[in-house]
Amino acid sequence: MLVVAALGGNALLQRGQPLTAQVQRENVKVAARALAEIVKAGHQLVITHGNGPQVGLLALQNDAYTPGESYPLDVLGAQTAGMIGYLIEQEMENALQHSCPIVTLLTQVVVDLNDPAFSNPTKYIGPVYSQTEAEQRALKSGWQIAQDGDKWRRVVASPQPLEIPDLQVLQLLVAQGTVVICNGGGGIPVVRDADNNLQGIEAVIDKDLSSAFLAKQLGADALLLLTDVEAVYQGFGTPEAQPLSTLTIAESHELNLPAGSMGPKINAACSFAESGGFSAIGRLSEALALLSGQAGTHIVAEHS
Repeated sequence: MLVVAALGGNALLQRGQPLTAQVQRENVKVAARALAEIVKAGHQLVITHGNGPQVGLLALQNDAYTPGESYPLDVLGAQTAGMIGYLIEQEMENALQHSCPIVTLLTQVVVDLNDPAFSNPTKYIGPVYSQTEAEQRALKSGWQIAQDGDKWRRVVASPQPLEIPDLQVLQLLVAQGTVVICNGGGGIPVVRDADNNLQGIEAVIDKDLSSAFLAKQLGADALLLLTDVEAVYQGFGTPEAQPLSTLTIAESHELNLPAGSMGPKINAACSFAESGGFSAIGRLSEALALLSGQAGTHIVAEHS
């Protein structure tokens, strides 16, 4: 079975943790052990991951160095994909005792310059701030900001993925039994100009939607959206909260979850389920149990 596993931000950085290399490495070790179980069970594996905190931190560092001359988000996305891919690749090699080839591929993803997301930024990046500090930073740097739980963060455009120019390379690697780490941060956002040349664009593509798109393009059998909660909950955050083991696509849409919560994962899972694939959302530590249907929430076309 070909499995695309999308690592949530918690795989690298849990909320409130410092953005240090050592903290991220320790978290990746935990993620690698869970993902290695999928490979040991005989499945092929493609790993994707987010980069919201990391790309936001790099943007801050660039502004501090030379205000007005910082690198654009597509370049920062490539930098974070290389850094995070390196950590995952190394820890996967250790967890699997170098028993199979593992590679990180910087992955370009084409988006539409006219995508309405560019006029309505929703993708959180960077650290969290108090409202006052976020407003001060937004005024200084020209950010757009939005509330994230009880804190505030920078938000950027998150356009829909349309094409993966590197798909042929990915297919060749998968065909050779390689564990591939790709689509880092949702992929490096690019657009095609009038001459069909690729150019980077200021955006961060949603990792879950991009992972579902990749899974369909690769003809994957399963899409696992891995996070730090055991399942999708009915009434999450209330005393009546209940985990949902199965959701139909129609029921999923009725949940009406906001963009900053489980919403993108639900949308991605539904997108892949509509194509006939197996979609599951759940805890990273239970990745193999998710695949066998023994944990998490499974998105299905309709109840059997």
